[in-house]
Amino acid sequence: MNPDGSHSLSELERRYLSPGDDFPIHREDSEWDPLIDGTAYFPRLFDEIATAGAGDAIYISAFQIGVDTDLRGRPSDDPESLPVAEQLARKAADGVDVRILLAGGAVGSIPAPLGPFRDNLASAGRLRLWRPSGAEDGEAPLSGRVLLDWTGHTLGSNHQKFVLIRRQSELAAFVGGLDIDDWRFDGGPHDQHRVAGRRWGWHDATQRLTGGAALRVWEVFRARWHEVTTLPRRLYWLPPEPPRFMNPPPHLPDPGDAPRRQPIRVPGKSLQVARSFGWRKRDGLKVPPDRWSALPSHGVREVFALLSAAIDGAQRYVYVEDQYFREFPGAKRRFSPFPPVRRALERGVKVIFVCSGVDNNATKSPSNRQLNSEVTRQLMKPLSPEHRRNFVFYRVEHLTVHSKIAVIDDAFASIGSANFFSRSMSGVDHELSVGVVDSQADVRDLRVRLWAEHLRVDLDAVGVREDLNDLGRALGIWRAEWGAGVRAVPAESVLRLVGPP
Repeated sequence: MNPDGSHSLSELERRYLSPGDDFPIHREDSEWDPLIDGTAYFPRLFDEIATAGAGDAIYISAFQIGVDTDLRGRPSDDPESLPVAEQLARKAADGVDVRILLAGGAVGSIPAPLGPFRDNLASAGRLRLWRPSGAEDGEAPLSGRVLLDWTGHTLGSNHQKFVLIRRQSELAAFVGGLDIDDWRFDGGPHDQHRVAGRRWGWHDATQRLTGGAALRVWEVFRARWHEVTTLPRRLYWLPPEPPRFMNPPPHLPDPGDAPRRQPIRVPGKSLQVARSFGWRKRDGLKVPPDRWSALPSHGVREVFALLSAAIDGAQRYVYVEDQYFREFPGAKRRFSPFPPVRRALERGVKVIFVCSGVDNNATKSPSNRQLNSEVTRQLMKPLSPEHRRNFVFYRVEHLTVHSKIAVIDDAFASIGSANFFSRSMSGVDHELSVGVVDSQADVRDLRVRLWAEHLRVDLDAVGVREDLNDLGRALGIWRAEWGAGVRAVPAESVLRLVGPP
């Protein structure tokens, strides 16, 4: 049963999940462990990479990667610092099958790309040439193991962020929104970093999966590796260096089938691993684009199906954390996630949006000082004044909210790379998210952790956890008329209501 004792797991699946012919539900066969912020994720990832040995595998899909990042949070001038590139190169030299897919995006269509894709060219080059400390001879261990993926929409990107670690027959998958980078090593109360003399925090999330859901992530990586290795050769040019191949041959072959082991049983949880891919495999500006060879030729929009079903099933509340809540070029209006939200508001469901108080690079002016045009046009204007009172939009001061999380009714949660806009839902950006329904209390506990972090209250203080566990009271955090609120005084006030009043 879920925390209020009202629904079985089968009932929760029918209400919140979206089964399809190629969109399986992993029923009670997968462990799910949400990891909030880089301080929880990176050291865990470091330890699991460290235990991989000859014959094991480490597969990484990244939007970007900080080659010099130490996953334990140690600065580069610390003599004990171990760059992630060094850690991975050592593992490859020891016989671990290390493979890395980096987002290519627009690098496939112009000879001298800009922005993060240009940085990825440099990162890929460094990784391919990296030799472990003390090993100056022979081929670099990561040569042929780092590929740039530019199969996406010209206006989009390969935005999936996950790590697979196979140790013998054991397989774990970390899936979420966190890039491996020094600045992402942060955690509540988010007061460690300074940019231009100003405080800056980075809030994010991932999750650790085992069982059937992890096998599904392996299939995603395998399909992408195949698609990238079948791309034509393409040159890039970053003066003053001479032109070079983006993915110089030779490449490693197909990773093969995922490891098989005895099934595990995890009572009370069902998971769906949701993909977003565009309708064709694009090679830069080539017209017409090619069909996928290892993916459905019409594309995949499982993230949209999952979130739409879950929001349409909402009864009490919908809570979403995201960095944007607005559209960008490449938007596909028919895949907007806002119509299900509007329907929920009209049913009386309480909807809470939480967004950044500062921009992603923390150098621009503060963000989200008013409701953006997308929220105003798609949510506020069509609603009656009464239904508008069911909605709140908050920003968190001093913080980039980079997490892509939805929590619904203490029964459903989604964590992944997909932003809450149509680019992610339609496959313009390639995404991977995981939805879970929980008939016990783990989804409720995730909500409580998130709300306590943003409220800046101590869960160990007297009465705080009890207040937040009680949904009827906790909803009053966001709008006084929704509940009694939490009695503890926050350590600091960082939540700001953006609207509506």
